[in-house]
Amino acid sequence: MKIKPLFDRVLCKPIIEHTSEGGIYIPTTNAERHQIMTVVEVGTASPVSINDKIIINKYAGAEISANNEKLYLVQNFDIIGVIYE
Repeated sequence: MKIKPLFDRVLCKPIIEHTSEGGIYIPTTNAERHQIMTVVEVGTASPVSINDKIIINKYAGAEISANNEKLYLVQNFDIIGVIYE
C-alpha cells in the first residue's frame, strides 16, 4: 500500500532503536510514544523532505498501520524540529 499525504501533512515512521553515545543498545517499551521520526512521504506544502529526521509533539498525528508497519500522519504545525547530524 502506498500513502500520499495531502496539503500540509507528513507521513513518518518512528525511529525505535536507540543507542547511547558509547554504542550500547537501549530498548524502549511499546507503551512509550516516540517523538523522533523519519519522514517517509510529504504533502505538497511541507517544509521537510523525505528521509529527514524530525521531532513531533508527543501525542500528535494519526496512527496508521500499513504493510505491518506503524506510521504516523502529522501536520506541519506538529513538527517541532528537524534533526541534522
